[in-house]
Amino acid sequence: MAESLLIDANLSKEEKYKALLPQIEALTTGETDLIANISNLVAALRQGMGFFWVGVYFNKEGQLVLGPFQGPVACTRIPYHKGVCGACYTQQKTILVPDVEAFPGHIACSSDSKSEIVLPAIKDGEVKLVLDVDSDRLNDFDEVDQQYLEKLMRLVESWY
Repeated sequence: MAESLLIDANLSKEEKYKALLPQIEALTTGETDLIANISNLVAALRQGMGFFWVGVYFNKEGQLVLGPFQGPVACTRIPYHKGVCGACYTQQKTILVPDVEAFPGHIACSSDSKSEIVLPAIKDGEVKLVLDVDSDRLNDFDEVDQQYLEKLMRLVESWY
């Protein structure tokens, strides 16, 4: 098992993802505990990509409930119909938000969050969790993030 990530800070965003995703897969291969895998996933994303905040919200108890995360403290529970995470859950698709202040119903867990991407992990037609990634810069996420994070979500879905 790896104890550190090997990501060159000088790489482009796409090159960082290409280097990081196989390392995340190696970190989680053979581990059957979902929380352990999610914990390493969010830590690797924050460390490897330098994101402001990375975490998951699990679909449980009729709402989205905070799971492992890296970054400042966060909202603990999110109703299915609220914010970017709720939109991702109800629409069952990736939501990319260039400016969170312009998103109707945005939940400001941190006033430092400026842009966001949220992706669902779906198994048997049900959203099991959403991966929430925040930036402290406007318009920080794009199609490259979406493409590689969606690949990562296929790995997450395989853990169920």
